[in-house]
Amino acid sequence: MPRWRRWALEVLIFVILFAAFQAWQTRNAPRGPAPNFSGPLIDGQPFDLTAWRQQHPDRAGLIYFWAEWCGICRTTAGTVSNISEDWPVISVAMQSGPANRVAETMQQREYAWPTLADPEAQVFLQYGSRVVPAFFILDPAGNIRAVSVGYTSEIGLRLRLWWASHTNT
Repeated sequence: MPRWRRWALEVLIFVILFAAFQAWQTRNAPRGPAPNFSGPLIDGQPFDLTAWRQQHPDRAGLIYFWAEWCGICRTTAGTVSNISEDWPVISVAMQSGPANRVAETMQQREYAWPTLADPEAQVFLQYGSRVVPAFFILDPAGNIRAVSVGYTSEIGLRLRLWWASHTNT
């Protein structure tokens, strides 16, 4: 077997295993309408997912679950910052302490996205995830169109957001 065919086969096997692992990790994620959640953002402003979606009509959006202690979350933070310049983003800091502590972490790390503190992981568990970072892509109607956990590339998120904004509900 030529070397390039063997490499192609190895890449294909890796992609299949990666996709299967992602599917297994997101098996408990809700499908269809995104579960609503509300509460104060770390800056004290009220937040409600339904109202947030209404503020961004005809736009796909990203719910980003992360934790202050998560190393991969630090790696994906730049991606989320870049995405938030072009798409609606709400983040949920799970098990990272109360709002004032999350606000300090965000200021130190120069994160500027709207964030809800979720110290007991209630919102996080409502979304069926067990791993951070977790990315939930919502279409304009508020349906979950894609779920990804772990490291995710910026181009991958942008493509999923674009696709979600163009799919029929």
